[in-house]
Parts: sequence; C-alpha cells; structure tokens
Amino acid sequence: MNNTKIMNANEAVRLIRSDSRVFIHGSAATPVCLVKAMQKRHAELTNVELVSITTLGDVNFDLPEHRRSFFVNSLFVSAATRAVVNSERGDYVPIFLSQIPQLFLKKILPIDVALVQVSAPDLHGYCSLGTSVDIARAAVDTARIIIAQVNRRMPRTHGESFIHISKITAMVYQEAELPVIDYAAETNDIVSKIGHHVASLVEDGATLQLGIGSIPDQVLKNLEGHKNLGLHTEMFSDGVIELINRGVIDNSLKKLNRGRSVTAFMAGTRKLYDFVDDNPAVRVMDISYVNDTSIIRQNPKVVAINSAIELDLTGQVCADSIGTYQFSGIGGQMDFMRGASLSEGGKPIIALPSQTNKGISRIVPFLKEGAGVVTTRGHVHWVVTEYGIVNLFGKNLRQRAEALTAIAHPDHREMLEKACFNRFG
Repeated sequence: MNNTKIMNANEAVRLIRSDSRVFIHGSAATPVCLVKAMQKRHAELTNVELVSITTLGDVNFDLPEHRRSFFVNSLFVSAATRAVVNSERGDYVPIFLSQIPQLFLKKILPIDVALVQVSAPDLHGYCSLGTSVDIARAAVDTARIIIAQVNRRMPRTHGESFIHISKITAMVYQEAELPVIDYAAETNDIVSKIGHHVASLVEDGATLQLGIGSIPDQVLKNLEGHKNLGLHTEMFSDGVIELINRGVIDNSLKKLNRGRSVTAFMAGTRKLYDFVDDNPAVRVMDISYVNDTSIIRQNPKVVAINSAIELDLTGQVCADSIGTYQFSGIGGQMDFMRGASLSEGGKPIIALPSQTNKGISRIVPFLKEGAGVVTTRGHVHWVVTEYGIVNLFGKNLRQRAEALTAIAHPDHREMLEKACFNRFG
C-alpha cells in the first residue's frame, strides 16, 4: 500500500477546494469524521455544493456559520438535512432513486470529491462500500478525488461494493461504530393491525420489497408461516434476518439472483451489520440495477410495501412533502410500485395509518397546496390502513373515493363522504 495515501481527517479534507461539488456517502455509511473535518474548514471554503441522499450519525448541516461555505443540494431529504434544504442555503432535486447515478455518469452533476466510508482493505487491496452501494457506486466511479474513512467496523459486503485502494486518493483510518436504527420497540395496536393486513396479501413465493420502519417490521413478523419468499429491495433491515435464518426467505423462486437476497443499502443494528459481513447470500448492488423497473418485474409476485404522508380520494400519493415543506424525497417508491404492478402476480401496496398522531386524517379530499405527487393515481393499486384493505385498480374516481372513505378513520368518514358528494353528486 502507498503510505502517502494514509493521513488524518484534517489533512485529507484539505483536498476539497472552493466551488467544488462534494458527494457524501449516505445512510449507515455516512463518514461522520470526514464531514466534521470538512465543516471545520468553513472559514476557508466558499460555494461548496454537498450532494447526498439520507445521512445518519452525529452530523448537522444547518449551522449558521456554514451558510457562506456550503450549499446542500439534496437528492433525498432526511432529518440531518431537512432544515437546511428548506432554507436559502439548500434545495432538493426531485428524481427517482434509480436515476440518480445518471446525474453523475452523464456529468449533469459531476462529482469533484467523494467522501465515503469503506471496510478495511483485503489481501488483494479491495475495500468495500459496505452498507451503502446505492448511488455511491456511481459517485466513486466518476469522482476526481476519493477520500475514504477506513473503518474496521464497516462490514465487507458482496455484490458491486468493491473499490481498490489504487482508486482512493486519501485514506483516513478511524474505527467507529455505525449508526444504529431499531424500530422493534415502536409497535402499537395501529401498526400491528396494518402489518397483519399487509401480510395477508403476501403469497408463498412472493418477492418482497420493504423499507425500514415499524410497519415493515410488523409485516415481517407476520410472515413466519410463509414459504419460498424472495427479497429484492432497495432497503435491508434487521427484520429479514430471522426469516432468512429460518428459511422463510430462501430466494428459491426468483428469476434473477436466485438463492441470494438483493439490496442497495442497509441500516439497522449491529446484528444486521454482522449478518451481512462477508455474506455471499446478500448482494449489495448499484441502485440503478436494484430499482430498475425492468429488473424488478422479472421476479414473481413482487410485493412492494411503501407509505405516504397523505392520500387524496382519487388515489394520488404525497410521500415527500407537507405542502411546500420538503420532508423527504421521491426515493424508490415509484420504481417499485411500477415494478410490482408489472410483475406476474405482483402487488404494489401503500400502507399508512388512517390519521396522524395529532388526529388529522391522512386520507383527504385534496392534497395540501404545494404537495408533491410521488405516486400517481394511475399507479396506485392496493391501499392499507388499520381499518382494512382496498384495491383501486380498475375503479373509477367515485368508486375510489368510496373505497378509501371506508378505510379512513371513523372520525373523518363523514367529512370525506361530504367531499365525495360535493365532487361527484
């Protein structure tokens, strides 16, 4: 190994110049020490554009003293970037998760510097992008400069995760525990009912796509009696481990990657990171492959489980904003909703509590002014709340409104019935 590549974080981030675009590795792979070292240089830097999807860990992008130095151009908004994205020092790029790599590869958003976190190099000099290959694959393939936090706590994952040390400009050895996310304790009666309803739609031999959160966790807990399930999902979390270990998820009937679970990134507990470490049964792939509709549809009975902030009576799904306030992003919802609908026997599902914690209906006559439509009413099929299941496919507007009213919270059904009458007579 060329020891001149090895340096501390403060030395490494001096490779970043003003007026450059910096990619930040996301999710559990967020290179916190590199981000903080870069932020310490705020007095020396101006007009540095930061691009990323979800970032985790102890990072704050909304510090007033950084506003002259950094502009956050988010590709998916998360808690760490939400405030700054909704300010004058940030913004959001609406884009399907599957197409983000094109921004880098086609030089629409050319990357000057990539800040990533990788596993320790193996005997052949290869590090792994570990828990997040997703859009990072394209970023490291195209960046002029790659600064890597080398962390022995980062799992070595199989798939498209490997990067040779010869491609890395600077290596910062720092061991740190990865961010932990655990939704196992966040169960309540509403979530339990939704999980049970969704699980009832999953047939033996189905291929699953689900995210992280209390609802997907409950769905998985209701699948223990199933057989021959497959996993092809952008997000991989703790909930699938038990089903894989028990042989419920065996990937035996998938058309692609038979015998292997496929994902683009993962976030969970240390149990998850240890499970995927050097595990050839889990393939962590480029998001342009995992979320490609033409790939998704080839697997049998794809069940795509996604959520929403609000849903109007015609079936339009807002999943990324609260009015004009950018809360998250388009992500991969449409990639998988469409892929599932085209899969033989597939079921695209929107699952959501009938109302917010403040008692506001999530099923509404009209989306809030300025709200973004992530999934169109033409793409929505199954909708699930704690009050039941409806399938909107083939239903006209009035039938959709009546069906959605029937699974709304009882406190809001009269309001929705009036709205339905006013609109349709």
